[in-house]
Amino acid sequence: MTARILVVDDIPANVKLLEARLSAEYFEVLSANNGPQALSLCAQGLCDVVLLDVMMPGMDGFEVCRRLKADPATAHLPVVMVTSLDQSSDRLRGLEAGADDFLGKPVDEMALIARVKSLARLKVSLDELRNRRSAAARMGAAATLSVVLGDKGEQGRILLIDDRASSIERMTGALRSRHRLDVERDPAKAVETAGQRDYELLIVSLGLTGYDGLRVCGQLRSLERTRHAPILLVAEQEDRAKVLRGLELGANDYVLRPVDRSELVARVRTLLRRRRYAEALRNEMQSSIDLALLDPLTGMGNRRLLDARLPDLIQQCQRRGRPFALMALDIDRFKAVNDAWGHDAGDEVLRTFAARVRNVVRESDLACRLGGEEFVVLMPDADLTLAARIAERVRRGIEMEPFSIERGARRIPVTVSIGLTGADPDADPGMLLRRADRALYRSKAEGRNRVSLDAA
Repeated sequence: MTARILVVDDIPANVKLLEARLSAEYFEVLSANNGPQALSLCAQGLCDVVLLDVMMPGMDGFEVCRRLKADPATAHLPVVMVTSLDQSSDRLRGLEAGADDFLGKPVDEMALIARVKSLARLKVSLDELRNRRSAAARMGAAATLSVVLGDKGEQGRILLIDDRASSIERMTGALRSRHRLDVERDPAKAVETAGQRDYELLIVSLGLTGYDGLRVCGQLRSLERTRHAPILLVAEQEDRAKVLRGLELGANDYVLRPVDRSELVARVRTLLRRRRYAEALRNEMQSSIDLALLDPLTGMGNRRLLDARLPDLIQQCQRRGRPFALMALDIDRFKAVNDAWGHDAGDEVLRTFAARVRNVVRESDLACRLGGEEFVVLMPDADLTLAARIAERVRRGIEMEPFSIERGARRIPVTVSIGLTGADPDADPGMLLRRADRALYRSKAEGRNRVSLDAA
């Protein structure tokens, strides 16, 4: 994959060296020779990953990183600090400033490319979520990211997969007071456990006895529940090749033994904050989908969803030579309910009606509310005989038990008129809707509370 990498260094030779290595891997490279220039380029959205030198005159790399992570517009940008500082206190200071990783000078080419590729993939995912979040905001979905950006990365749900007693003791001692930590020594059982519970972070040892830790990572990435959970690798100093392979497989970060407790705490905090940021974006995206495609009163699909799905479902069934039916429903004398009992009672009837319809139709059917008391059910792989049986079950399900209104204080009878039609090889969405409406009007004209078919 390609990405735009910003190299920030006040020494031109260092910039040229990194530019040559990254360009050879087909990355686009931008450069800045000081902190303010780097902040400006990032604010313009011109880069995907920042390689940031620590020792710069004026504004050093720590301050640049802090400012990037404090700004909601750039907080999601992955930052790798490139430095000759090798003290654990310096690494901890960078992690606390929000850096995603460190590369030592002279820069190891394999580590550089693996880290940039990993972080570029992360940035692509976050960009997609951010774009959808922007669309959600334009449609009125609630924004929650301001709360998430203030998250301290504490009280995470973490699974540690390790079978070395001394390692477990060291890491639990560092994390247990700050997080909810489970420990699993058996790798196979750990994968099963991770698939059943909601963990925010998975810590995997690459030194598992008789088991490949990288295989554990692959298995965790294949599970729906852990697909987006960050993975932190624990490796020996000589496991560099394994670490690089792990990053390619989807691991997010690593620590080397002997594990520095402060560094572990900082890296866990960073990964949890990133996870929660991405999760908030996904939640807002789901809110936008609900807002755009679901009727807020009944929870059914709305007209927009109907218009989007009806042509696709018709084409799919026609292409596979399978039948397709469409059911139109109208609550009988619904205006009289509103007139006699008020609109609140009418809303109660609509909600109960929608729930009863969903309980009767098949799981593969798509029920939508067109507006008012009018509904449509799309029925792929259903011929008119099957559709008629389902429609009759819907009719009986509505009629057989009175509807509660006024919070259960009163019960009133409700019935529904239904029209059915099926798709022939030349049918289009507009034609099907007109046919179903024609059948529905026949049900109304013939006394309501019945099912009518229009097959042609």
